[in-house]
Amino acid sequence: MIIRKARADDRGQVRSLAERLDLDYPGMEKDRFWVAEEGGRTVGIVARLAHPDCRELVALGVDPEFRHGGLGRRLVEALLADTPGDIYLATVIPGFFALCGFAAVPAAPTGMAKDPAWCEGCPKEKCTIMVRMSR
Repeated sequence: MIIRKARADDRGQVRSLAERLDLDYPGMEKDRFWVAEEGGRTVGIVARLAHPDCRELVALGVDPEFRHGGLGRRLVEALLADTPGDIYLATVIPGFFALCGFAAVPAAPTGMAKDPAWCEGCPKEKCTIMVRMSR
């Protein structure tokens, strides 16, 4: 299994996996992605968005065939290793991200404001804003 920064020729597979996992969003092609690759196939993704006031981890997903082997955590670690400063996220699985060194915070930075359509179907009461402070 190889984890690396996505290249331009990965865009199709990144988009395809994001769509299958319901993680796609408008403009995702311009964002920095990391991929997990197995035999030339993208089986995991994570992205970093750059906002004026913060950086945000988004679109973490692993193909169901490859789950429960630590791949999600390895993707997060690869992104964090290449991200200076604090990084935020909004999640419905805070327990997972706590294991990766994130802590809940009461509010998101202004730049992380979500388009209501993006959050449609996600129970707002289950959404946790978290940050991993730079070390």
